[in-house]
Amino acid sequence: MSEPLSREDRLRALDRRKIFQARAKGHKLRLLWLLLGPGLLVMLGENDGPSMVSYATTGATYGIGFFAPFILATFVMAYVVQEMALRLGIATSRGHAKVIFQRFGPFWGYFAMGDLVLGNVLTLVTEFIAIQAGGLYFGIKASVSVVIAIVIMLASLGFRRYALWERALMLFALGNLLFIPAALLAHPDGAALAKALVTWGPLQGGYGHVFFTLVLANIGATVTPWMIFFQQSAVVDKGLTRADLGQGRIDTALGAGLAAIVALAALVACASLFTAHVDVSQFASGANFAQALQPLIGSTGASLFALGLIEAGLLAAMTISASSSYALAEVALARHSLNLDFTQGSLFFAVAILSILIAGGIVLIPGAPLLALTLTVNVIATLLMAPALLFLLLLVNDREIMQDLANGWWTNVAGGSIVIAITLMGALYGVLTVFPGLFGK
Repeated sequence: MSEPLSREDRLRALDRRKIFQARAKGHKLRLLWLLLGPGLLVMLGENDGPSMVSYATTGATYGIGFFAPFILATFVMAYVVQEMALRLGIATSRGHAKVIFQRFGPFWGYFAMGDLVLGNVLTLVTEFIAIQAGGLYFGIKASVSVVIAIVIMLASLGFRRYALWERALMLFALGNLLFIPAALLAHPDGAALAKALVTWGPLQGGYGHVFFTLVLANIGATVTPWMIFFQQSAVVDKGLTRADLGQGRIDTALGAGLAAIVALAALVACASLFTAHVDVSQFASGANFAQALQPLIGSTGASLFALGLIEAGLLAAMTISASSSYALAEVALARHSLNLDFTQGSLFFAVAILSILIAGGIVLIPGAPLLALTLTVNVIATLLMAPALLFLLLLVNDREIMQDLANGWWTNVAGGSIVIAITLMGALYGVLTVFPGLFGK
């Protein structure tokens, strides 16, 4: 006698039934709507607190000329990476951590987990930095902002159904668009922006330690290890199949496009600080950006910018903590799904809860250099990306598990180029750290 379906399997089957019916009836838009989620969330989730502060710092330091097209290029990189994670999830029906352990063994599995955990812990701390920075602009005490954020994050785990959690976060992710009206209120020169995007405008400033720090920070604002782990696990939890690959690619591309527009909006909004010759190197946190923008884009624009920081931190914290939960529960061979009850997924939910509480506590330590920490975390995320991406490339070229979904030559060229570029940038950053005066400031 067969065992009854678990609640987890039953809920996933109900979601799959809706997809099957939409496909059978030829309802293409409904089918796409049902399959949207993992790609949008991973891309907009990566437009997190430290990322938006990195774009703001870049715009205020160098304007738009060089970095506007550079940021677009990083989102092309992000699509290439996340499309591979999508295919790997569909081909294996397993999370990224589990596949690494199965294919490469415990040593490399724990190495990859260390890579993920280090990056996630550091990034979660910076999400709370962004949240409290946004709150400070409105006169809310840091401790109050952090506590409210923790309550919202923990409440998001109470849906006990992946589909509801995903839809709630997608609705919340619309707050990422607040940076767009903030940029418009800066009255940017549209012709200059278009020219920069088409011609890759010149760099208005020198090549030095600050420049390469911001280059790495902007890469780390777009492609990070947690994104691979999250999207692959979300694809599995959602139950995507080979038939859904086309919609999954649209989902990922749509997410990358929206996230790129928002990133450019943050850059453009804060380029007004560059024009006004505001020295952001003296800023203590993201709150200073909103305060400095107020006389340039008005209180409405500055408020939108501050609210955007809060939303960016909240959304990212929820997705990043989920990626940790998926990965650690997979490694421990425990059940891992947002369709579980708390008793069934005790380890899965405990990881998310503990990581949120620990990160929230760390950010309240007095005297911490919050802006420097935020930029440094994005740099570290970039340096951690090379080994994570190498694992991904090896896996998507493994025809035993990928079969016809294995990488083609152009994806290998693109992915390999990204690994080489990130490695070289990391090496150059290391040289500049040891010899800071090599290229000037």
